[in-house]
Amino acid sequence: MDTRRAILASLALAAGLSGLPALAQEGEIRIGEVNSYSGLPAFTEPYRKAIQLAVEEINAKGGLLGKKLVVITRDDGGKPADAVTAANELVAREGVAMIAGGFFSNVGLALADYAKQKKIFYLASEPLTDAMVWSAGNRYTFRLRPSNYMQAAMLAEEAAKLPARRWATIAPNYEYGQSAVKVFKELLSRKRPDIEWVGEQWPTQGKIEAGPVVQAIAALKPDAILNVTFGPDLVKLVREGNTRGLFKDRAVVSFLTGEPEYLDPLKDETPEGWIVTGYPWRAIHTPEHEAFLKAYQARWNDYPRLGSVVGYSLVHAIAAIVAKAGSTDTEALVKAAEGISFDSPFGPATFRAIDHQSTVGAFVGRTGLEGGKGVMRDAQYRDGAKYLPSDEEVRKMRPQD
Repeated sequence: MDTRRAILASLALAAGLSGLPALAQEGEIRIGEVNSYSGLPAFTEPYRKAIQLAVEEINAKGGLLGKKLVVITRDDGGKPADAVTAANELVAREGVAMIAGGFFSNVGLALADYAKQKKIFYLASEPLTDAMVWSAGNRYTFRLRPSNYMQAAMLAEEAAKLPARRWATIAPNYEYGQSAVKVFKELLSRKRPDIEWVGEQWPTQGKIEAGPVVQAIAALKPDAILNVTFGPDLVKLVREGNTRGLFKDRAVVSFLTGEPEYLDPLKDETPEGWIVTGYPWRAIHTPEHEAFLKAYQARWNDYPRLGSVVGYSLVHAIAAIVAKAGSTDTEALVKAAEGISFDSPFGPATFRAIDHQSTVGAFVGRTGLEGGKGVMRDAQYRDGAKYLPSDEEVRKMRPQD
């Protein structure tokens, strides 16, 4: 009798523990968000503030499916293994309906693989590698930001107009940098077969030795440079390049540099005339952006960064998907997300059914100096839908689910 009671007690305890996530979710829809908060505060803090703003807006209007929306964040430290551990804990212990987030491309690919293995919906917010939706794409993974291919296509369109023939590249030596350089070279070479690629530098992300990098590039005597570094690495590169005259009379095309997160720290060292993708928040006067800007500044008494746009768009995309699905069932979420339209501060966008890439675009312009601060001039918004490969091309690159 005692043995039987012990067995029944153990079963009851196991049942209770397994039910904890479900009980915790009663009256809530929980989203698990994983990101590199400790490593990239310039991007992730504005990103998290915008997530909070969007959640507050949605809950003030009654939440989702009559339930309160809750976003639970975890820091991955920029490490793929830690990101997967965090995702697993969010699913198993917190009972989240989906996983979102990711910054570094290698982290995003690890989360995408986790989503595939566990059959859990994953909305990648920031990772830019093309593998996310093409060569390593899967049924359960969707991506919000314009990819390397999309931004490279926008930049190559401008780079092709330059007289420069000899090009060198500088990029961080991991998935994002490798992917960005590869696709930019392919797309620019198609437009300009006369171009010669004279050399590459691959500094370790977050540990650039700017002096040797600048010296090596200068020795190649290129007409133009492609830069893919960002954050503190970009500041070091610009400072050393300015000191040594690397950028004088040379064209520079640069991913992400026009984003306030990376432009602001350059201050009066900002080089003029670089062709960049970015976010000229002061110069965007569409109704969607003005409403977002007003709400963000009222809530945080600060101006938004590109991370703010990404975080805000992420939550509103999730809300649209859940509302259309009518539930948090993974298969229902996947079906709802394919082809869905959602709102963003840059206007309406869509998740393509063919590859799960969103059509959110980016601004392309040139760097400049005003009042001792870096700015983005002559910026124009490029609709992401116009810079994506055809369905036929995607089918060749993406494995069939």
